[in-house]
Amino acid sequence: MARRQSPAPAVDSSPFTENIVDIDVTSEMEGSFLEYAYSVIYSRALPDARDGLKPVQRRILYMMSEMGLRPDRGHVKSARVVGEVMGKLHPHGDTAIYDAMVRMAQDFSLRLPLIDGHGNFGSLDDGPAAPRYTEARLAAAALTLTDHLDEDVVDFVPNYDNQLTQPDVLPAAFPNLLVNGATGIAVGMATNMAPHNLVEVISAARHLIAHPDATLDDLMRFVPGPDLPTGGRIVGLDGIRDAYATGRGSFKTRAKVEIEQLSARRTGLVVTELPYMVGPEKVIEKIKDAVNGKKLTGISDIVDLTDRKHGLRLVIELKNGFNPNAVLQQLYRYSPMEDSFGINNVTLVDGQPQTLGLVALLTVYVGHRIDVVRRRTAFRLGKKKDRLHLVEGLLVAIVDIDEVIQIIRSSDEAAAARVRLMSIYDLTEIQANYILELRLRQLTKFSRIELEKEQDELRREIAELEAILGSEERLRELVSSELGEIAEKYGTPRRTVLLESEAVSPTVAAALAAPNGKGKAAPLALEIADDPCWAILTASGQIARTSNQEPLAESGPRSKHDVFSSVVKTSARGEIAAVTSQGRMLRLQVMDMPVLPPMSGLPNLAGGVQAKEFITLLKGETLVAFVPLDQVLAIGTAQGVVKRVQPDYPLNREDWEIIALKDKDEVVGVAPAGSEESDLVFLTRQAQLLRFAAGAVRPQGRTAGGMAGIKLAADDQVVFFGAVAPDDDDAVVVTIAGTNGALPGTAPGAAKVTAFAEYPAKGRATAGVRAHRFLKGEDTLLLGWAGHGPAKAASAAGVARSLPQEHGRRDGSGIPLSQPVDVVGPAMAWPDPS
Repeated sequence: MARRQSPAPAVDSSPFTENIVDIDVTSEMEGSFLEYAYSVIYSRALPDARDGLKPVQRRILYMMSEMGLRPDRGHVKSARVVGEVMGKLHPHGDTAIYDAMVRMAQDFSLRLPLIDGHGNFGSLDDGPAAPRYTEARLAAAALTLTDHLDEDVVDFVPNYDNQLTQPDVLPAAFPNLLVNGATGIAVGMATNMAPHNLVEVISAARHLIAHPDATLDDLMRFVPGPDLPTGGRIVGLDGIRDAYATGRGSFKTRAKVEIEQLSARRTGLVVTELPYMVGPEKVIEKIKDAVNGKKLTGISDIVDLTDRKHGLRLVIELKNGFNPNAVLQQLYRYSPMEDSFGINNVTLVDGQPQTLGLVALLTVYVGHRIDVVRRRTAFRLGKKKDRLHLVEGLLVAIVDIDEVIQIIRSSDEAAAARVRLMSIYDLTEIQANYILELRLRQLTKFSRIELEKEQDELRREIAELEAILGSEERLRELVSSELGEIAEKYGTPRRTVLLESEAVSPTVAAALAAPNGKGKAAPLALEIADDPCWAILTASGQIARTSNQEPLAESGPRSKHDVFSSVVKTSARGEIAAVTSQGRMLRLQVMDMPVLPPMSGLPNLAGGVQAKEFITLLKGETLVAFVPLDQVLAIGTAQGVVKRVQPDYPLNREDWEIIALKDKDEVVGVAPAGSEESDLVFLTRQAQLLRFAAGAVRPQGRTAGGMAGIKLAADDQVVFFGAVAPDDDDAVVVTIAGTNGALPGTAPGAAKVTAFAEYPAKGRATAGVRAHRFLKGEDTLLLGWAGHGPAKAASAAGVARSLPQEHGRRDGSGIPLSQPVDVVGPAMAWPDPS
């Protein structure tokens, strides 16, 4: 049986014939990966050491410059910029372009932002808006990176499709790589460079220009360390020196924290600066996690008060009884308020990745800048010579302008006119063409004097440019002076504080190191006692506080400092206030006051410190009294005004006004008056005493001016104002009469002590009753006082003085004193502070 033969296969006439090539997979993968790695390293991830820019950043700035997006012009949509860059120069996707653009506009990422962004360009905790919503233009500093591109200062290379050209590197009028830092992840390598202060970096660069053999120590005198955009503190400088020497190192950054008294009994840690690239939301989250996990103790709340006007303000409220410094050390340990920054100065030098130290980085930049200025000078020299050549031709022609015109008119064509001009006046072809191309009216406008002046100026400029090109020293001086101008124009003070080490008090260090049996710091070691105590203002102007171990006594021997102008019940970690004659209230920390040792049942007031060391008074201002911050206060003035103030004082201020005083008025007394049954007492120089219930005075706000307290006669003035507790059977009134004509301290006067109950209560704003009968030679009250008895007197230096025994006549005369009295106060038995 015959087999049927299959037809021959048809010949494939398609141009796409099958072509299979056998290759080694290992070799192909190695080659492809190397090409990809080189592309990432060179074209995407690493900055150039000369201008400090990655290719995408360079292309963005160049394209925005070409689009005319200067600082003096309006913003344009970011999407437009992204589209131009992607379509013409950088075909790697709009996301990469916009991300790079956003970073150059963020003042918390770059020390000197290069793009002026309008809209939401993101924050440390949130990303930016889409490019269709934001707008941008070049920042003023970016112009210095792109200046003089039209003067042949750098080489231009083709773009990705060989249809356009782009600069291989920007001129970079300042060391952008060190000033703004850089981050990038390539294949097998990465870069992470910290920002620095512009003025410091330029100062180091100028020193290197003047001294090419400068050492690292020489340059670190100008650049001691990074200057981060968000400020903060750098603790430990050894890692910075390692990075400057080798290109690799690390340092710790810490938040800037101030301890503030948030209220009378609440202390807080106020964070105003955070470590580089750490946002407040991240800090809040980590702190809450640490508190919930029992790693952090002593924190009651955390509030973010950050806004655009005041900047970052993170308030960490502390529980009472915890040492703020110790809590702060815990926060550094368990939250991002302390962070580490690793320096890895990997950058491209001549297209090759290298790890450079500070000296090498500045050397590369200085070399680039010198080359830019040299090329710019050569370009300008060529332009000046070309112009001089044309001016010289015009000067030859203008001498015989009529003949030149006749030659042109009589020539059949431009070529013939050109040849005749060149032969008759010995002109070059360029000069002849320039004359022929000028309009007749333009030619006649040239005057010989103006051309000769321009010729002289051009020759002078040419000589100067040639001198610069002919002298390496002058070229370097020019580069240095231009850097100095940039620093003066764009430089800002340092933001980051550099610390060799963190100073920790022995108490805090011991608290942090104390073990609790499990190898951890004992939380109780962070607590400090908030024991009750007394804050004291003495007759001699000293302030102090008692300790929690103060012994108690109903009475005891008197020391020479036994008269208290003010005594306020408080606690060791509490706050009180001082009131001045000008109506100011100043916040005082009780813990800052010296502690008095006990002596003979009473505090030894000789251990106090002068109030002027704690309180800053204005010119002509005196200290009136200490008062608590948590009670209603009554205030009396020299002109008879009375006011009760509610304790709604500002939390974040150290001083404020508590009464609006009239001209020539002043505060003479202030005392707690929370009970409406308390008696408010005025004493005047004409010996009038007014007593009325505190309930007759409605409480007012801090800025109010008060109301009428006592009705004063002509030329009368209040000498004392105070408050007496209700049902105080031991209250007394002390009056000391004298004469106005006597010099202070020379006439002791006559004193009288009367039971307070002898003075009847009257209505507010009345004249009151007589409190002292003047004898011959007496016409005024030198001193008055009302309060809990028995009363004690002292001199201004705190030396005790004697007062007469109490007697019953409220309008009687006084008993002459042997020595002047300056202060009267309660000689109180020391009660239990609790």
